[in-house]
Order: sequence, then structure tokens, then C-alpha cells
Amino acid sequence: MVIRKRDEAWWMAAIEPAGEAGAGSKKEISARVKKQKPVFALPKGIVDPGEKPLETALREVQEETGVTAELIAKLGDIKYVYSRSWGDGERVFKVVSFYLMRYVSGRIDQIKSEMRVEVARASWVHLEDAAKLLAYKGEKQMAKRAMEYVTEHPDVTG
Repeated sequence: MVIRKRDEAWWMAAIEPAGEAGAGSKKEISARVKKQKPVFALPKGIVDPGEKPLETALREVQEETGVTAELIAKLGDIKYVYSRSWGDGERVFKVVSFYLMRYVSGRIDQIKSEMRVEVARASWVHLEDAAKLLAYKGEKQMAKRAMEYVTEHPDVTG
């Protein structure tokens, strides 16, 4: 979760997963996304061989949002089980680690064209609204923790 402070407010980088909007040019995807109610999520991905979870988080943030960030603190882990909707339907246990990060550089939504299969759009949203805007329960919890963190640590710079 990448945050930055602008105009006396905290902002968070969010993505709108491509889903069915993922096929087509950036202009076509944007037109389809505008017609739908946006679904916001946090950047995340699979840890590559030899990579540490924090390295994965930093890489995924850059790939999916276009911005670079640095670690502030670990927010926590979310654990859940799901059944695959493809193939064997096997139950999968998953752990997702979330980190609070400070914006360093880059322009939101300037991502490689091949990432448009995963990300329709990246944008800044108000951190105080994030818990209401994010689609997934665990991510909503992490947004609340991030808001608590910046409230308790006023010296954090964005």
C-alpha cells in the first residue's frame, strides 16, 4: 500500500483490476471501465524464486501502478483458503503480506502495455475513503491499519 500526502490529505495508490476490461487498447479499456462501477484493489503478486516478500511488494507496486516506493512498516498478513475455479478445484491456502510504503517517484498509471491484462487503471484515492472503496475484506482491514498508522505517526512524510 503506497501512500503520499498532498494538499494536507493522505492518498493511496489503488488499481482497478482489468478483468473483462483487459482486452483492447488503453483508450478502449478506459472507455469500458468508465461505464462500470470501479472495483479498487491493492497491487499484489506472486513471490518470484529468490525474491523476498518485501522485494515482491516493491516490484508489484511499480509494475501495477507506475510509481516507486520505499518501506514505512509492515501492516500485516492475511490468510485465507479458496477453491480453484479451474482444473482440479483444489483448495488453496494463501498468505498475503501487506506493507505500508511511502511514494518516492513516478507517475500513477504509467505502466507497461502488457500490464493492462492485469490492471485497467491505477489512480490515487483518499486514504480515509480507501476502506469503503476497496473490494476485498482483507484489503479494507489493511487500509484501516494504514489510516491508524498515519494518525499515530504524524512524522511520516508522504
